[in-house]
Amino acid sequence: MKSKIKINIQSNKKSSGVLAAKEGARLIREAIRRKGRANIIVATGASQFEMLENLIQAPGIAWDRVTGFHLDEYVGLSVDHPASFRNYLWKRFVSRLPLPLAAFHYVNAERNPEAECKRLGRLIMDYPIDVCFAGIGENGHLAFNDPPANFKTKSPYLVVKLDEACRKQQMGEGWFKTVKEVPQKAISMSIHQIMKSKAIICTIPDQRKAQAVKDCLKGEVTVFHPASILQRHSNVCCYLDKASASLLKR
Repeated sequence: MKSKIKINIQSNKKSSGVLAAKEGARLIREAIRRKGRANIIVATGASQFEMLENLIQAPGIAWDRVTGFHLDEYVGLSVDHPASFRNYLWKRFVSRLPLPLAAFHYVNAERNPEAECKRLGRLIMDYPIDVCFAGIGENGHLAFNDPPANFKTKSPYLVVKLDEACRKQQMGEGWFKTVKEVPQKAISMSIHQIMKSKAIICTIPDQRKAQAVKDCLKGEVTVFHPASILQRHSNVCCYLDKASASLLKR
């Protein structure tokens, strides 16, 4: 089966972030025009800095008609921890919008992650996702679905164990001082739920992602390269810079 992924390569991650945000904003406006509201998923991590900075500045979006969900959060991490994705999303996205969102449903994995998975799972069923903003990890993960990923579960959210490569990436990006500090578990949106999104905007900059880009966008679809499942989605656009695209054949 031929991959349906559209690949956009820019000279640097600033430019790729600009274009990813522009396309995402267009899709949000389109959903609002079509049905009066839009539902989105917002990713975190260093790969999303430039995209989010441009998305919050996008003109013509009625943010008060947008409901947001986020992809994942560490189990046991307080919201005021610098690595908390709730903290990240509040500071870099939710609090900086020109209008308050209709709602934003954070993942709270501090005390009872299994119950939180059920709560969020019930919620998201009522909000078909128009646009999912995502990235790909150095180990090819999609959200926190590390290899070998669970492609079969229909649960919208699940508790997952983070592999060593994933935990090293979190330390390498500066969120934690040591690998030991990185939690071993997280709540993650499932592969199945991500793939239900009408459109997926995937922003993947930096040389350290080059092998994962090659494996996931051009290799076989396999649980050992979790983001390879994107090849089976009908509307995915990946925004790369020259560094992350360096191993792709031109």
